[in-house]
Amino acid sequence: MVKEIERAGIPVVHVCTVTPISLTVGANRIVPAIAIPHPLGNPNATPEEEKKIRRKLVETALKALETEVTEQTVFPVK
Repeated sequence: MVKEIERAGIPVVHVCTVTPISLTVGANRIVPAIAIPHPLGNPNATPEEEKKIRRKLVETALKALETEVTEQTVFPVK
């Protein structure tokens, strides 16, 4: 589905926990998530830590959307 949306001219970021699968299906912009049961956070973290984790993921995804890519690219969360 990611590839079809991009073919329509809409950039897409695939936030995923298993990046090799995203590479296999052909996603162009890939942001690695945290863990399979909790891709966008850590339920054991404090609310403040959780907010930082989610903010970094969203900021990375937004940067990926702004970036022109010509091949599959993994954007590491820093």
